[in-house]
Amino acid sequence: MNKDLIAIFEYLEREKGIKRELIISAIEESLQAAARKSVAGASNVTVTIHPKTGDIQVYCEKEIVDEVEVASQEITLADARVIDPECQIGQFIDVVVTAKDFGRIAAQKARQIITQKLRGAERDVIYEEYRHRVNELISGTVKRFVKGANLIIDLGKVEAIMPMREYPKTEKYQVGEKVLAVLLEVKDTENGGAEVVLSRSNPQFIKQLLIQEVPEVSDGTIIIDKIVREPGYRTKLTVRSTDFKVDPIGACVGMRGSRVKNIVRELNNEKIDIIPYAAEPIELLQNALYPIEIRKISLNEEEGTISIVVEDDDFAAVIGKKGMNARLNSQLIGYDIEVQRMTDYNRTMEIQREEFASVDDPTLDLPLTELEGFNKTTFDLISDQLAAEGYTTIRSLLQTTPEKLATIAGINLETADKILEQIRKQRM
Repeated sequence: MNKDLIAIFEYLEREKGIKRELIISAIEESLQAAARKSVAGASNVTVTIHPKTGDIQVYCEKEIVDEVEVASQEITLADARVIDPECQIGQFIDVVVTAKDFGRIAAQKARQIITQKLRGAERDVIYEEYRHRVNELISGTVKRFVKGANLIIDLGKVEAIMPMREYPKTEKYQVGEKVLAVLLEVKDTENGGAEVVLSRSNPQFIKQLLIQEVPEVSDGTIIIDKIVREPGYRTKLTVRSTDFKVDPIGACVGMRGSRVKNIVRELNNEKIDIIPYAAEPIELLQNALYPIEIRKISLNEEEGTISIVVEDDDFAAVIGKKGMNARLNSQLIGYDIEVQRMTDYNRTMEIQREEFASVDDPTLDLPLTELEGFNKTTFDLISDQLAAEGYTTIRSLLQTTPEKLATIAGINLETADKILEQIRKQRM
């Protein structure tokens, strides 16, 4: 019994899930070359391996002749009939020619096969086992590090890889540590094998954690529309409900935050913002920034930008550390976001109004007869109040500030801003 080969068969069957007949077929094919070198002058050589004992037989096809001239290719009728009593001159017969020490050669060759020809069989096993599990959560154990910080994860029958780019920079691992990740893909490798790729930084990892923790997401009652993420630091996602009775935010957060806390714990305290979905980008941005109030907002479809103005105290929160909050919100709504402080905006508007007011244009000295956004009744009332304070022309209004107009009875700061904004737009 060839114990070395049997041990190889059992290992590959048990640990790799490769069928024994596939292993034997691959090794037999590979041993053909070794057999030709071991049997001098042999040409038509075949190799068979017994699946249970591991015994190897090398056969050489020889022609039956009256007189042998080439011993490695011919055999006498008398010798042939020892093997097959019915054979005749001119026929070919397989003769056992197993060379001495061929079992040792075979075992060495078999070990090479494990890293060569059997890669194809192992790849098929990997595909069969994991190709239908893409985007599923998978648990494994850190086995070793390769090429710096790439992780090899032991999944049992196979080893998976989690490249450095596929896990947050904030996470550090030790050999033997348990890891939960999402199966990102199964791909072919350059050497003909297959590779299972895991990820903890892909947004799909967040989605699968939510499916695991929130039954309403799992059954389709709550839909996750989009997830954007800076792994290790912050995740933003939009959710909506297909059932008006179910609050999508409350369901994801859970009683006293229990559901989202489990996810945050798995993410090593990464912050998660769960935002009500809205089809309109402006409404979605307002949802994302709540409770921060956007004082002014404008959308430029052609340039793909949304410009907003917020109070000075809210500016830092809107931008976030190193611009992270603005960057994630921009990815979430699909528009570049330009953020401006209220004081900076007011200063810019004041400069523009002064420039307009200094223009030598007779129409600026005419009374203001209408304003977009105000109906006639409201406008007449406002214009009377303005005239009573000496603001009778467009130029006089361009020369003032919202704060001064807000001191007039019946006009608050919001209305004053609106008046001056509409005049500015009319003069542009």
